[in-house]
Amino acid sequence: MISKRKLSKVDASEESCKTDLPKTKKSRISDKENASVFCGLENEGVFEELLRTSGIVLKAGEGQNEIAVDQMAFQKKLCLALEKHPTYPAVVKEFISGLESHIKDRNQFKNCLLPCTPVRTEGSRNLVHSYCESLIKLLLGIKILQPAVIALLLEKIPEFFFDIVGTFGTNFPRLIVNQFKWLDRLLDSQDLVKKLMQMVSVSPVPIQHDIITSLPEILEDSQQSEVARELSCLLKQGRRLTVPILDALSHLDLDAELVAEVRQSAMTIVPSVKLEDLPVVVKFILQNVKAADAVEVISDLRKSLDLSSCVLPLQIHSSQKKVKSQVQASSSLSQVTTSQNCVKLLFDVIKLAVRFQKDVSEAWIKAIENSTSVSDHKVLDLIVLLLIHSTNTRNRKQTEKVLRSKIRLGCMPEQLMQNAFQNHSTVIKDFFPSILALAQTFLHSAHPAVVSFGSCMYKQAFAAFDSYCQQEVVTALVTHVCVGSETELDISLDVLTDLVVLHTSLLMRYATFVKTILDSTQKLNPCQIRKLFYILSTLAFSQKQEGSYIQDDMHMVIRKWLSSTVPNHKQMGIIGAVSMIGSVALKRTEGDATSLERPELNTERDGQLSTLLDLVGFCCEQTPEVLALYYDEFASLIERQKGNLDLQLLDEFGKSLVEDFPSDFVVDLSPTVHGSFLFPVKSLYNLDEDQSQGAIAINLLPLVSQSELGRITAGASNQSKRAVSPMCLSPCFRLLRLYTAEQNSGSLEDIDALLGCPLYLTDLEVEGKLDSLSKQEREFLCSLLFYALNWFREVVNAFCQQQDAEMKGKVLTRLQNITELQNVLGKCLAATPGYVPPPATFDSEAPEAVPSNAAGPGRKRSGRKKKADGSKAGSADRSQADDSSEGNQPDTELSELDKTAADREAGNPLAQLQSYRPYFRELDLEVFTVLHCGLLTKSVLDTEMHTEAREVVQLGPAELCFLLDDLCWKLEHGLPSGSTRRVPFPKERGNKDIGFSHLCQRSPKEVAMCVIDLLKPLCKHMENMHNYFQAAVQNQGAEDEPVVNIQEHQLMSSCYQLLLMVFRSLFAWNGFSQHENAGLLRSALRVLADRLKPGETEFLLLEELISESFQYLLNFQQSVPSFHCACILTQLLIAIAEKPMSGWKREKMASLAKQFLCQSWVKPSGDREKGSQFNSALHTLLCVYLEHTDDILKAIEEISSVGVPELMNSAKDGCSSTYPTLSRQTFPVFFRVMMAQLESSVKSIPAGKPSDSSEVQLEKLLHWNIAVRNFHILINLVKVFDSRPVLNICLKYGRLFVEAFLKLAMPLLDHSFKKHTDDVQSLLKTLQLSTRQLHHMCGHSKIHQDIGLTNHVPLLKKSLEQFVYRVKAMLAFNHCQEAFWVGILKNRDLQGEEILTQASEERGSDEDEEDSAESPAEEEPSGSDTDGGGEPGPGPSAARP
Repeated sequence: MISKRKLSKVDASEESCKTDLPKTKKSRISDKENASVFCGLENEGVFEELLRTSGIVLKAGEGQNEIAVDQMAFQKKLCLALEKHPTYPAVVKEFISGLESHIKDRNQFKNCLLPCTPVRTEGSRNLVHSYCESLIKLLLGIKILQPAVIALLLEKIPEFFFDIVGTFGTNFPRLIVNQFKWLDRLLDSQDLVKKLMQMVSVSPVPIQHDIITSLPEILEDSQQSEVARELSCLLKQGRRLTVPILDALSHLDLDAELVAEVRQSAMTIVPSVKLEDLPVVVKFILQNVKAADAVEVISDLRKSLDLSSCVLPLQIHSSQKKVKSQVQASSSLSQVTTSQNCVKLLFDVIKLAVRFQKDVSEAWIKAIENSTSVSDHKVLDLIVLLLIHSTNTRNRKQTEKVLRSKIRLGCMPEQLMQNAFQNHSTVIKDFFPSILALAQTFLHSAHPAVVSFGSCMYKQAFAAFDSYCQQEVVTALVTHVCVGSETELDISLDVLTDLVVLHTSLLMRYATFVKTILDSTQKLNPCQIRKLFYILSTLAFSQKQEGSYIQDDMHMVIRKWLSSTVPNHKQMGIIGAVSMIGSVALKRTEGDATSLERPELNTERDGQLSTLLDLVGFCCEQTPEVLALYYDEFASLIERQKGNLDLQLLDEFGKSLVEDFPSDFVVDLSPTVHGSFLFPVKSLYNLDEDQSQGAIAINLLPLVSQSELGRITAGASNQSKRAVSPMCLSPCFRLLRLYTAEQNSGSLEDIDALLGCPLYLTDLEVEGKLDSLSKQEREFLCSLLFYALNWFREVVNAFCQQQDAEMKGKVLTRLQNITELQNVLGKCLAATPGYVPPPATFDSEAPEAVPSNAAGPGRKRSGRKKKADGSKAGSADRSQADDSSEGNQPDTELSELDKTAADREAGNPLAQLQSYRPYFRELDLEVFTVLHCGLLTKSVLDTEMHTEAREVVQLGPAELCFLLDDLCWKLEHGLPSGSTRRVPFPKERGNKDIGFSHLCQRSPKEVAMCVIDLLKPLCKHMENMHNYFQAAVQNQGAEDEPVVNIQEHQLMSSCYQLLLMVFRSLFAWNGFSQHENAGLLRSALRVLADRLKPGETEFLLLEELISESFQYLLNFQQSVPSFHCACILTQLLIAIAEKPMSGWKREKMASLAKQFLCQSWVKPSGDREKGSQFNSALHTLLCVYLEHTDDILKAIEEISSVGVPELMNSAKDGCSSTYPTLSRQTFPVFFRVMMAQLESSVKSIPAGKPSDSSEVQLEKLLHWNIAVRNFHILINLVKVFDSRPVLNICLKYGRLFVEAFLKLAMPLLDHSFKKHTDDVQSLLKTLQLSTRQLHHMCGHSKIHQDIGLTNHVPLLKKSLEQFVYRVKAMLAFNHCQEAFWVGILKNRDLQGEEILTQASEERGSDEDEEDSAESPAEEEPSGSDTDGGGEPGPGPSAARP
């Protein structure tokens, strides 16, 4: 490429001199040096001579060139020497030729490119600067040499194209290019840059890289734009030079258009750029973001950035580690490290941008917020939100709000967070303080998805980070337990439980922290104590040596609690002791200890176990309640650890249990029972009458007699000190059957005689006899029935899963016995006010939690019951209670079952037993497998009932109702709905779990899975109900049916309602919104869809499954027997439809709700449905109709202008013909919903803007005209319906409507007054009539001195006054203030009569104002009469419209 020049004579002689040098005698070093200097001086050419005379000495080999004078002095001397040389300008060419010859040797060329070494010659006074430029750079600074030196250097670059630069080698191209940087003056910079760019086009990549990155230091300002465009074009051509080009461009001054163009080019290469180059590309994009387009740029960057490419090496490494050689594995590991470092660099770049560029931080939050689809959200979003939260304090609240919102919407599933922690822990670890703060905040949230996310953050942080972070996580969780709310406490204990299961050895290090919870056990309920002791026991017994100190502490605490006389402490002691027993008795794997240590280990465990069992047994045996709790806890332990307990260790305990139960509670069946009792003993409910030999019976009545009447005898059956009480019957049997099943691999053959054996009771034909009994006898009878019912419930629990047909028949018979006994008990309780039943659940705070007062069962109700009663009272009489709940939707979700009970009191004794629910033994979820049996109504059971029941096992309606009722209660407790909100200060802590001990030990997901397994039989039962009521509707025209059918109708109606409630509880469960439960939702919907399309649902999409399920449930609308059932069906359809709600479903919901509202609901007795439950359902359905209808204003107008006039023209107890649900009793419900929905609908009308077109303004005015007209119609209804609740609603929502008008409509009127004068005047006139009526209501409230009403008056009057002045301001804005005049508005009552009670204050009335916008003829052809006014008072503050 470069022509070789011939060597000059000087050069030749120099070369010969160099070749001869080695031949000289090397006796002494000084001789060699003298020879070389002599040879150099003899043969030096013009180049060497001029340099030497100017102050630079050239060195050969490794030594650097030396400079003895200042750089500027050298350049001046050399320039003068060249210019004054006799052969000038030819000498310049000769000088360059000498330079070219000199740098042919690479070492000499390297010396010329490297800085010169400063030296001080003797006698020199000038100090040379410590740093000197290279010889080449000094020569480039001389004007007459610069062009030739530049050309020479550029010619030299191609010589090094194919050089391989090692680690310590010299990179000549880079050194050459560096010479052009920061030159004081370039004679022809255009030419240099042009040649450099040409060089870029032909050079290898490394040299291109060096040239491009050096360009910003070489270019002049005028060249920057042109070169930037060339680099931009180069960027589009390939990916190899991305990093140097963007690096160079970021240092150039570019115009906005070019920046946008280059940024777009950079954006397009983000998805495909190498991982190591990604930080540079992102840095360039973020550095050049402007506020105006920041959101758009960051949104594009979000979409392009994909961290999955960074995860790939990690996954490859984990798979290679198992199968590849050591060398390959180590190379893979280095790849992983590089990948992680690149990701770290990427987030460092983002962190810098977020910290120092306010626009980037806010734009990134906005970009994530604007993303709506779940699939659009990535791991990157979560990490960036954490980064912003930890970096920018000013954006923390906004970041937290966005993250919380995304979690609630399901856009940030927990799986996404797990991916972030597992794959990018090195990045996320830097944000640990933020992670901890967010997790703590999320645990305070009322939304379950947010709480779950917070708990998952704790778990992932513990698993992914180092010991410091783990300690902080444990400390935070312990703090939640010790000082947090009950929900926080539960979640924190659940997290610790998961950690102790997954990371036992890790958590063991922080066991001391966990142990401190023992100091704060007073606030823990039994379920929480159970969790705590499970955690501590696992830590204490998992590792022998480390856990010993925890064992000692637990022993001390348990001994202290068990020896306490406080019942609550004793409870905790038993729960703790049984947890420890469970941990000691766990089966150990072979890896736990060597065979030599095994006997010693077993001996130690035996010792620990017998100590604990003896301790608990000693402390429990004298107190029946405590002993019953011990039995229940032990039973729960066996059930929980099914198959994991070493039963050999519990052999002695098991033997005593198997012996004690028969001796305590079972006797041989005999015709007569000796002893004196309150009632004669009679053997009842024997299912094994054919077995006369060896028959047994439960010795219930004698035991109850001993217990209730205090006659405990020391007979042969009670040889130990243990107290035998009927209270322990059910708990002891539960423990016995679970222990037996565990011993015999699930078989209950050893105890199956207990299923059919009779009970020693008394004659239960109590009809008409109760009044003749004493109080003591009635209470005794009630206790006997409670014990019998609880025995049967436990028997059903035990044998419900037996597959034998005979056993199934007996279980169903026992269910019938339960329903029969409940009927008898209901009658006995009605005749025994003030009776407190014996406890049945022992792990709750009972008996203190359930009041033992003498006010009858009505007062022993849970919080839900009180709420239901309160709502009934509130609608019945016009008391102050109206204020407290005004405008709030009645809590149908929480008090549903109680209201159901209240309405069914006449027909179903279950209703009377609702408040006694805590006194019944809990049914297990397994019992509901009985629902797989078909339904058998009374008409089928005419003859041979027993025989058929043995052959075809089927449920009766009463048993179905009993099971569904219990299932509803369980689901209401176990599957929280989406509308659940945490109560800030719960009044009755702990009561909510009474009767749900077994359920609380299952997660909501497990409960949901159980119900989904039951969906098929539940669908069959619901279809049976549908068919029954369809047939009933078709037979309505027939003659009156007998009374018994009315009772059957009520029972079937209850079953239908309970079935719908079970479906609603399942599908409204908030857990379905979580990503990990998507499969469960799909399987539930498939069951419903399969009823319409059998066998076709397997491959349907979720949306299609939802549509099919929706359609299936919609088919039941024709057969719903009551308005409340209609309401529940509607809520069920909404729960399914809103996953998600599409347009056609909205229309269906609106039409369905309207259909129910326009239907006449009559009971089988012929009376119209009414009452608090009806009103609550009406409120719900009316809200559904108005929220889902297309035109809410039109719907409100139709009801108020069609339905209400029909009601006004009807008889006193009549109703509207169009809306039969609208009667005088239900009018307040309609009125409240219409006012509330009207006010919320006008808030959705956008506020007027100056930029709105005339058409848009007209459309908004039309909306407001309709809304104001509706408001006027509703307000004027007060003249007819002037009850207190209606007035209350008017005052409240009237003010809210006026405020919305001021905020949203008045800006519209400001800008549309001139264009649409008539429309604006009409609007104000209509509203003025309504405001005047509101003013009359204020006067009415004060006259009647009703505090509930007058509380609304000050705020309403303030809004009315603001309206007056806002109209005046609007007229002034449009230059029509003359149209505003002031007058006096008198105070009047509802009927318009003047109020004459303020004569003494007439002086103040002169200052009252009444305004009217009346337009003069010359300004506005049609006057507006917007008058206002107020009651007497000083100054303008009394002005009212």
